[in-house]
Amino acid sequence: MPLDANSGVYYEIFGDEGPPLVLGFPIFVSMGEILGDEATAIRDGFLAGLTDRYRVLLLDYPSIGRSRELPPSELSIDRVCRDLLAIADAAGFKRFSYWGYSWGGCVGYQLAVRSERVSGLAMGGWPPLGGQYEAMLAASREQKDDPPPEAQVVLRSPAQYAQWETFYASLQQFDDDEASKSLTIPRLAYAGAGGDTTAGSYAIQNASILRDNQAELEARGWQVQLIEGAAHEDGLNPSKILPVVQPFLDRYVGISS
Repeated sequence: MPLDANSGVYYEIFGDEGPPLVLGFPIFVSMGEILGDEATAIRDGFLAGLTDRYRVLLLDYPSIGRSRELPPSELSIDRVCRDLLAIADAAGFKRFSYWGYSWGGCVGYQLAVRSERVSGLAMGGWPPLGGQYEAMLAASREQKDDPPPEAQVVLRSPAQYAQWETFYASLQQFDDDEASKSLTIPRLAYAGAGGDTTAGSYAIQNASILRDNQAELEARGWQVQLIEGAAHEDGLNPSKILPVVQPFLDRYVGISS
């Protein structure tokens, strides 16, 4: 049973050969068990475009699916990065590329900044410059006592929602201006052109911020793409996202073995 003893996280590897790739949240192993057949089709749609050329690591994280439960008060960014590296160790991924979306994109960015083991980064639905860490902390506090229904579908209990307050509180001193300049690995930031969204009563303008900072990020060596006709929720649409991310991976991920 692929349960990492150090982190308590369940994981599986899909694909028999090729460079290692961690495919992070919101894609996870047990999507179908929690969300039904439509979610299984989403997961398998992404894997179908990847597993012929990469070894893809999926995990049930944080505290979802078949993984052990992590106390909400412990989900700091330090803990998240330790857990992800422990899972990579368990999977035999010494160096790897990382792809995640929304919260998963934010996490991948942090991991790439903190660890030289990340050799390529594709982050969607979260801007690497101008990220709204304060707004997300405020929104998590606003919704903590009455989590939105779409969150409760995935969480084991409403009390688990407090983990997002812990996570965003741990990022309040993060300097994404400096971080976006310091990374030198191949890196892609993308969002749906209509990808602005909300969290509670707060406007989360991921697409607008990425658009406003596109020229500066590209000057810093980032690849930036805004996907026309896509909204934030299209981050879970493999037919819209794979044509954007797959060429990036195909060009750069080979350096990660």
